[in-house]
Amino acid sequence: MNALPPLIFACPRCRASLVQAAPDALFCPQDKSTYKKVDQIWRMLLPERESVYSQFIQDYETIRRAEGRGSQEAAYYRALPYHDLSGKMSADWRIRGASFDMFLKKVIAPEKHSLRILDLGAGNGWLSNRLARRGHSVAAVDLMTNDFDGLGCWRFYDAKFTSTQAEYDHLPFVHGIADLVIYNASLHYSVNIRETLAESLRVLSATGKLVVLDSPVYRKAGSGAQMVKERESQFANRFGFPSNALHSENYFTYSKLNELAAALGLKWQFLTPFYGFRWALRPLVAKLRGSREPARFHVLVGIRDSLQRETISQEPR
Repeated sequence: MNALPPLIFACPRCRASLVQAAPDALFCPQDKSTYKKVDQIWRMLLPERESVYSQFIQDYETIRRAEGRGSQEAAYYRALPYHDLSGKMSADWRIRGASFDMFLKKVIAPEKHSLRILDLGAGNGWLSNRLARRGHSVAAVDLMTNDFDGLGCWRFYDAKFTSTQAEYDHLPFVHGIADLVIYNASLHYSVNIRETLAESLRVLSATGKLVVLDSPVYRKAGSGAQMVKERESQFANRFGFPSNALHSENYFTYSKLNELAAALGLKWQFLTPFYGFRWALRPLVAKLRGSREPARFHVLVGIRDSLQRETISQEPR
């Protein structure tokens, strides 16, 4: 069975283990709250937190619809990340596909047994589907529950995984349940990355791995800040709003990553996929034009410091 059983769930407020109250309902004996499964999605977003994310969710879905994301055809979702059958976001998916290949080769392939995996920022579930098809038990976690780009897309897959609406800082899982926690092009949306990573370490097993896919990294914080300004301006011009309702951190710097590693007892391994020659030349082109540095993307693999003696949390050359 690939879907994580309900007993692994914990109350997102008090973290007490939940008990089965009905086939589609879980109950917290400690704070007397009930969490239900609606349309095959466990609704684990705390009621008092819904207002925090309501504008962000509205803005995000407006942009994704305008970009032409999603489809009503299962083939579209099952082809991701290698083929964008809509042809609308092909360049983005080429990057995602290269990152995914590196992740499979360096993180998944060496494992000889089935893993318990949390896919954080699962979106339409393409990654959860790919991993579930390989025999792993996967929970797809996201704020979005729509059926074109969110958790509601579970209906387009034949692989079974557990769809869960929740926020990163209040994960509804018991301590140490996961062998692998993946931030799927999503960690930069956190408003406090240190707190978010600390919560992921709570649910990660002692020997588990933390993986960050497709989040932008810069050498200079000023470059990241400029990127944010440019993006907000583009969104305001195109959609009529800057899409900054959630005060996300938006990017990393290498120094920030090393600070996080020191604070949380982590070691980072930087794996850098090859995204093509044009992508590789971007830093040189930007320098010649006097533009800000372009973002870099890595497959970041974090392990607890106690598991490895050699320091690997250094900026890649």
